[in-house]
Amino acid sequence: MFVIAIDGPAASGKSSVSRTLARKLRCRYVNSGAFYRAVTWAVLDAGLPLDEEAAISAFVENIDIQCRLEAGETILLLNGTNPEPYLRDSRVNSSVSRVSSYPGVRHVLTKLLRAMADGESLVMEGRDIGSIVFPDTPYKFYIDASEQVRASRRAAQGETDSIARRDAFDSTRKNAPLIISEDAHVVDSSHLTLEGVVGEIIGRLRLKGMDVTL
Repeated sequence: MFVIAIDGPAASGKSSVSRTLARKLRCRYVNSGAFYRAVTWAVLDAGLPLDEEAAISAFVENIDIQCRLEAGETILLLNGTNPEPYLRDSRVNSSVSRVSSYPGVRHVLTKLLRAMADGESLVMEGRDIGSIVFPDTPYKFYIDASEQVRASRRAAQGETDSIARRDAFDSTRKNAPLIISEDAHVVDSSHLTLEGVVGEIIGRLRLKGMDVTL
């Protein structure tokens, strides 16, 4: 069993890379950001003020979060509701960094994310997978791209949130900030194709001794 941790800032391409890599390795793909977006949507839907950290942390701790596997990907249910249609709403985009910065929220979701590796291999993407969630995995990657390229990708996806503002918030928060782990292999995706990035990761996995059969 193995865990491949793929971190990076917004619109770096890590989601497409992680999903493609998991499919090639025939293992589970987990987007940790979807967990944080899902609970952010639940917080907003409940009408909780975003500055009430204690109330939000208690609320998230009491959400019934269920995970199921469909076509290799993790589907979430929060109190029986699939939040997928709401995860890219503008309100969620503008609030997820703040909600996910609260230690109580991260404690709940980090525990849940770690449990997903029990008994199966997976590729997990996020912002603190290699540094916090699975610090002992030998397979750590950081996918990056220039701010200009990432902003262009974000706009093409129809997203309107500020890349620079999101970077600043995620990198400077006190709890589990976005950082490059010392033992992570950095891949700049600015001028690489999706297959090029995935190929570089697979090559690095082989160098680290993983028996990769495609």
